[in-house]
Amino acid sequence: MVGRRRRIALRNLELCFPDTSPAAREALGKAHFRALAQSIVDRSVLWYGSAEQVRQLVSLQGYEHLEAAREKGPVVLLAPHFIGLDAGATRLSLEATAASMYQVQSNPGFDAMFRRGRTRFNDIQLVSRRDGIRGLMRHLKAGLPVYYLPDMDFGRRGSIFVPFYGIEAATLTAPAQMARNWGAQILPVLTFWSPDTGGYHVRVEPPLADFPGPHTLEDATARLNRQIQEWIAEAPAQYHWVHKRFKTRPYGTPDLYDPDTPLEFAPPARKS
Repeated sequence: MVGRRRRIALRNLELCFPDTSPAAREALGKAHFRALAQSIVDRSVLWYGSAEQVRQLVSLQGYEHLEAAREKGPVVLLAPHFIGLDAGATRLSLEATAASMYQVQSNPGFDAMFRRGRTRFNDIQLVSRRDGIRGLMRHLKAGLPVYYLPDMDFGRRGSIFVPFYGIEAATLTAPAQMARNWGAQILPVLTFWSPDTGGYHVRVEPPLADFPGPHTLEDATARLNRQIQEWIAEAPAQYHWVHKRFKTRPYGTPDLYDPDTPLEFAPPARKS
């Protein structure tokens, strides 16, 4: 399993940073696995530590943006898939109720542990991914902030192909749809780990301006991917590179994770 994830991470780095030397990508990959392993260890505090221990491990900045936004209407907390994702969610759960989509685990014991760990502070509502976006919409309309991961490849359903690092990537349109159809404010929530201190820092940003505005869902979704790239640049080793971000391909194009597929099969399809 570890070897497979290592191959996926290195392939993602090769696809996203083709102009970087193999040695530099290898170093970035090692830094990523160090950060990823630390995030797994730190779940012992996030899921079993006291509220004070969580506050000591995870600092929070910009919570006032969430409070102000809730006074105006529905809120989506847009959380790109950095290794600090659980730390950010747990820290915010100390301050407010929220709803989040949840991937049901195949092992019932692990599933119960994950659910218990993620819902022990406040009234956190977990919606099975099997239920789709409708479950989240129910909570959004009820006034709960929705903690949403916009950048995973979950197949073609609910997704369109827009560039991510110049490669067409199946990307969920839900953030743009929630903003357009329900007037949801999209507040980025970024969580970074500090290798120097061992702590995490959550940053809640103001709502995205003019989103989606007059633009099409495709343009708005492409804008989010560009923005995620900018956030990744702040801590490139901490993005979730072990995920097959380019697993779903446009029809007629090769599998980018097949070792026999050369890089020239992943050119920028069009300007984003």
